[in-house]
Amino acid sequence: MTLEELEQIVIARASASPDESWTAKLLATGPAKVAEKFGEEAVEAIIEAVKGDAERLTSEAADVLFHLLVMLRSRNVALSQVMDELARRQDRSGLAEKAARQP
Repeated sequence: MTLEELEQIVIARASASPDESWTAKLLATGPAKVAEKFGEEAVEAIIEAVKGDAERLTSEAADVLFHLLVMLRSRNVALSQVMDELARRQDRSGLAEKAARQP
């Protein structure tokens, strides 16, 4: 499965009834709660990475990717916009990118 395919699943589930779809129910709580849920999933992935449990990290990473796409959806940001931003950054190193952001 690609991220684009997962985004389409999120979009489809977002239009379902909150009584029938976890994604729709989460989106109905608003962007702040969606972001909070994404943060919880990210912390869980960090914990598993520190522990060194590859199987649990894989599971938590899947949750992170899914909830990232839900969070983007909550703010009407398409995955293609994120991918375009990544493509824009490809012509310079990560160190140069970080240095350019500092005041």
